[in-house]
Amino acid sequence: MSEFPSPDTGQPSLAQARDLQRAGRFEACEAVLDALIGGQERGFDLFHLKGLMAAVRGDNPVADHWLAQALDIDAGHVEVLRLHGMVLRRLGRAEAALDRYAAMLAVDPSHAEGHLNRANVLNDLQRWPEALESAERALALRSGFAGAANARGIALLGLGRAGEATASFQAAIRLDPSYGDAQVNLGNAIAASGKAAEALEIYDRAIAINPRLVAAWNGRGNVLAALQRWAEAVAAYDEAMVIQPTYPGLLGQRLYARTKLCDWRGYDEARSEVLDSVRAGRLASTPFALLALSERAEDERTCAETYVSQFLGGARAIAPSPAPGQRLRIGYFSADLYNHATAQLMAEVFEQHDRSAFEVTAFSFGRQAEDDMRRRLVPAFERFFDVAGMDDRSIAEMSRGLGIDIAVDLKGFTLDARTGIFLRQAAPLQVNYLGYPGTMGAPFMDYLIADPILIPPDARGGYAEKIAYLPGCYQPNDGQRPLPPPATARADHGLPAEGFVFGCFNSTYKITPQVFAIWMRLLRQVEGSVLWLFRDDPLAAENLRREAAGHGVEPSRLVFAELRPKAAHLERLRHMDLFLDTSPYNAHTTGSDALWMATPMVTMPGATFAARVGASLVTAVDAPELVAGSWAEYEALALALARDPDRLGSLRARLAAGRLEKRLFDTPRFTRDLEALYRAMQARRVAGLAPDHITLDA
Repeated sequence: MSEFPSPDTGQPSLAQARDLQRAGRFEACEAVLDALIGGQERGFDLFHLKGLMAAVRGDNPVADHWLAQALDIDAGHVEVLRLHGMVLRRLGRAEAALDRYAAMLAVDPSHAEGHLNRANVLNDLQRWPEALESAERALALRSGFAGAANARGIALLGLGRAGEATASFQAAIRLDPSYGDAQVNLGNAIAASGKAAEALEIYDRAIAINPRLVAAWNGRGNVLAALQRWAEAVAAYDEAMVIQPTYPGLLGQRLYARTKLCDWRGYDEARSEVLDSVRAGRLASTPFALLALSERAEDERTCAETYVSQFLGGARAIAPSPAPGQRLRIGYFSADLYNHATAQLMAEVFEQHDRSAFEVTAFSFGRQAEDDMRRRLVPAFERFFDVAGMDDRSIAEMSRGLGIDIAVDLKGFTLDARTGIFLRQAAPLQVNYLGYPGTMGAPFMDYLIADPILIPPDARGGYAEKIAYLPGCYQPNDGQRPLPPPATARADHGLPAEGFVFGCFNSTYKITPQVFAIWMRLLRQVEGSVLWLFRDDPLAAENLRREAAGHGVEPSRLVFAELRPKAAHLERLRHMDLFLDTSPYNAHTTGSDALWMATPMVTMPGATFAARVGASLVTAVDAPELVAGSWAEYEALALALARDPDRLGSLRARLAAGRLEKRLFDTPRFTRDLEALYRAMQARRVAGLAPDHITLDA
C-alpha cells in the first residue's frame, strides 16, 4: 500500500480512520475508508478495518467480502482469521468458520479465545465431544475465562451431563456476575431438571442484567407455562416477541399459552403465521404446541424434524445388541409413573404382561410420588428404577447395561420429556408410544404404535417412524378403574336440575373458535341446555363467558368443573348427557373416561393422529355412529341426540352393557396384542432386517 498523507493535510488517511475507530466514531471511520477505496487505495490494513467496521454494524456479507480480501494478502493473520470465523458463524457457514479457526490455531495454538470460538461453532453443530475439548483447552490456557466455562457447560448439557453443566454455568457466573448468557444457560439447565421456580429466579437475574436477552424472556415464559401461570407466560413471550419474533419456538409457544387462556384475539392470523413458518422450515413452534393448531400430519413431521435437528441433533448413537434372552426385555421410560393420566391408562397393561415371555423394567424420571398409583405400579414391574437424579447419558448406558431389547418412550415431546435418553440409544429398538400423539421426527425412534383409524396406510408419510398397528384402539385402559355409584346431584356441580347438559372436559387449549361457535349454536337451539367445561384457568373461564355473550348466549349457561380425584371425576360424568369432542386435538383420556361412564361422545376426525383419537375410541366401544363426517354433521348429530332422549338413552345403555367385553376396556386382550407387536419388532431385528410397518391380524 502507498503511504497515506497525514490527517492534517486534509486528505483521508488510514491513520485517521484508525483514530476514528478507536474513538467509537464508526460512521466517520467508514466514510474515510470509503473515500480511500474510492481513491483506488488497497491493502491488508484497509481491508481488515473495512471488514471490522462492517462486522460491528452487523453487515456480515460485507464483512465476509473484505475480510476474505485481507486474508488473500496475509493468510496467517491470527486476528483476521478469528474475526472472519466469527462472521462466517453469523452467516451460518459453520464449516467455513471452523476452517478459519483451524488455520488460526495452527499459527497460534495458545490463543484461548480462538479455542473458545471453535467451541462455540462446534456447540452450534452439536458436536459436543469436540466442543467440550475446545472449551476445556481454552480454560487450560486461561483459567478464569468465563466464556469458556459457559461454552463448556453448553457442551456438557448436550452430552446429557446436566449436573456438570450446571456447575460449569455457575462457575462462569462466579467469574463474571454480569454474564447474562451464562445466567440464561443456567436457567435452561435448572428448568430441564424440573425446578421451574428456581429457574424463574435465574431468568429474572439475566433480564435484570440485560433486558434485551430474548432467550431469558423466552425461558421465563416456558417456566411460567410449566407452573401454569399462563397470563404471566404470555406477557413474557410478548416481551420476547418485541426483541426477536423469529426466536426458535416462540410463535407457537406464545399462541399455545394464549389458547390455554382462550384468548382468541387474532387467532386465525397467528395460527397461519405459525403454520407458514413451519412449512418454510423455521422452528416456529415446539412440536407439542403445534398439535392443537395443525390439520396436516406433514406439518407436524416437518416441525418435529426441525426441532430434533436444531435441539437434539440427527446423529444416532450405536447401541450394542444384547444377546437374546429367554424373555424379551422391555423398558418403559416415563416421568408419569404416579397418579397421572398415562399411569391410569397403562397400569393394568404393566400388570398383565406375560412374565414367562417378557421381562419388564420401569425407568421413572418424574417426581417421587408416594400415592396409591405409585404403590400399585412398583410391584407391577420386575425392576422399578427411580432415575430422576441421573443424566440422559447415564440412563441410556444403564438401560443398555441391563440388556433392554425395546425401549418404550411414554413421553415423546410432552412436559418433562427426556428425549436425550433415546438420542443416546437406550436400546437397539426404540418406540414412541401413548404420551405424544404424533411423530417425533427423529431418526433414533424406530416405531410409533398406533391403530388403523389413527394412521391409515395412505397417511404414513406424515410420520418418520415405522407404524406398528394394534388391531383395536391404540389406547390402553384400566379395567380396574373405579365405576363409582351415583353419589351427587346436579346441583352439587353447579348444574341446573333440569335441562340438557352438553359437556367437554378437554383442556381449554384444545377448544378452537370454530368448535366453540358450534357449541354456542347448539345452546341457542336446545332451550334450557348448558355447556359444562373444565376450568383450566380462571381467566380462561372469563374469556369463554365473554365469547359466549358475543355469540348471543347467556354467559351463565357455561358451567365450569374443577379438578377432582379420579373417582369423583368419573362419578360426576353421570350428569353429562353428551360429550362434545374438540378437533384438531381430540379428547384422549377424558374421552375414554366419558365412555367408561357410558357418556356418549360425538367426535369429528381430522387428518392427524391427535385429531383421530376420538374416532378410534368410539369405534372401540362399538359406537361408530358417533363419528361425524364433517362439522355440519357433527352439529346435526349432537342436536339430534339432544332432542331425542330415547335415542340417547338407548345409546347410553349400549355403552354400559358388557363394558369390560368392549375392545376399548379389554385390557388382557390389548396386552396380548401389544406383546405381539413387540415380538414382531424383535423378530425383524434378530433376522437382521430394518424396522418396517407391522400389522397384526384382527
